[in-house]
This record gives sequence, C-alpha cells and structure tokens, in this order.
Amino acid sequence: MDPYSAEGELINIHNHFHQGQYQEVIDFDTSALSSENALPARVLQLRARVALGQAEDVLADVQGESEPELEAVGALAEQALGRSEAAVKTIQKLAETAADNATVQVVGGTVLQAAGNSEEALALLSQHQGNLEAVALIVQTHLQQNRNDLAVKEVAAARRWAQDSLLVNLAESWVGLRLGGEKYQQAFYVYEELAQAPATSSVRSLVSQAVAELHLGRTEEAEQALEQALKKEPEFAEAIANLLVLSVITGKDATEFTTSLAKVDPQHPFLTDLAEKSELFDKAATKYKAKVST
Repeated sequence: MDPYSAEGELINIHNHFHQGQYQEVIDFDTSALSSENALPARVLQLRARVALGQAEDVLADVQGESEPELEAVGALAEQALGRSEAAVKTIQKLAETAADNATVQVVGGTVLQAAGNSEEALALLSQHQGNLEAVALIVQTHLQQNRNDLAVKEVAAARRWAQDSLLVNLAESWVGLRLGGEKYQQAFYVYEELAQAPATSSVRSLVSQAVAELHLGRTEEAEQALEQALKKEPEFAEAIANLLVLSVITGKDATEFTTSLAKVDPQHPFLTDLAEKSELFDKAATKYKAKVST
C-alpha cells in the first residue's frame, strides 16, 4: 500500500507538511508507524524543523548518518544556513549514486532549484516514479522558468492519475495564480478551504488565500487574512511582505512593513529585488540632466 494514500500510515503527517503545519509535523506521534515508514516520517520531521529555522540542530542530528535520505536532508540544512555550494555538491554526489531514491529526488531537486540549477533539478526530479511531491516541484520549477505551458501540462498529467490529491490541488492553484482570469477564483477556493478550517489552517495557507484575494481585487479580505497570519506568527516574512505590497496597492505608507521585513529577513527576495531595481533606476537617472528653459 502507498503510505501516502488516503489509507496509508503517512497521509496525515504528509498533509500537515504540505499544508505548512510544520509544528504539527514535528509533534506527530510516530511510535506506532511500521518500520518501513519510520525513516520517511523522520525525514518529514527533519524537513519541517529546517523550515522552522532549526537547520543547525538538524545538521547535528544527521551528522554521520549514511542513509542517502538523511544525507539529502543534511544538504537541505546546509543550504538553509547559507552554505549553498556545499549543499549542491552533496546533492550532485547523491544524484550519481542514489538518483532513484524518492527523497534524494525531492530534497535534491529543492536544493538544486534554490541554488539556481533548474535544469539539474528537473533532470533529477524527472526520474520519479509516481511521486506527487516531485510533480509539485517540477511545476514550481517550470513556473520559475516562466514556462507556464510546461507547468500546465505537468498538472494535467498528474490530475489524470492523482485525482483530488492535496498536492495536485495546490500545484493547480499555483498555475492558476500565474494564468489569471477565472483561475484566480479557483485558486482562492483551494486556499480558503485550507486556511479557514481549523484542522488545516496555517500561516502559509492564510498568506496564499490573501494573495488570491489580492489578485481578485479584494484588498480588505486580503488584509484580514494577512492579519490572521501575523497573529499566528508575528515575524512571518511572507505575511509582512504581502502587507507591504498591499499597502502600496492601496496607497498607504509602506515604511513600517519595509522596516519590519528588513528586520526579520534582510535577504528576502522582495527586498533584494527592490534594491536591484533602485540601483538600476539610479544608474539610468545619471544619464539624464534636467533642462532649464529661459
């Protein structure tokens, strides 16, 4: 039996992870799991700890372990600590010796894509055998490459054999937010259902709901969802970043959120992109001189 199927042992911890409920993953009781599912559950818990900023502890936990799954998680922790080059080297070695390992494919693909090695990531992920998490990462990678067409095809193919899987619904929603139009509303339904149900709600699903609301022009509802997210986790960078965007859209002063974001995540993509754009603007401005008419 597939441990991630509706009847499988890992369905709940797996769903917690992909719903962004990382603390629930860490707290999940794994004592009753069968021996073959103990390692996959441990991997999910270690990945959740990395997501919650505990990369140093995770690295210490897996040090000296020989399982390729745990070596891959160690690389993920290395990358979270800013040691991207070392992380990529570890994954590249694992890709030579354990490319058929599902965890190596997924975690390795995550590390490679985050390092900007999209083609390597896709080459590793494409070796999966019916792994929905690999499918979801392939979709994310194609979207980051601005290959919406390939992302659409990947989701459509997965929908044929995975039906109403959580990961397929999420992947379809990511694509919907990129395509726009009526797809915005469809994505909103998925995120709202996750965000507003107590059993599935997380700061990440609330932010996702807010993003869908923004695309639909519902700024008040977006603000409410983002405020809900910050009540759960006051320093969640993505909530702050989207409140910053919301402030700009609605014509409000965004200084407070810019300062807050710089404090909690100085290297946040929004801030680095803003700095790059500001620098380009300043360079362009030096080419022009004001003309004074007399």
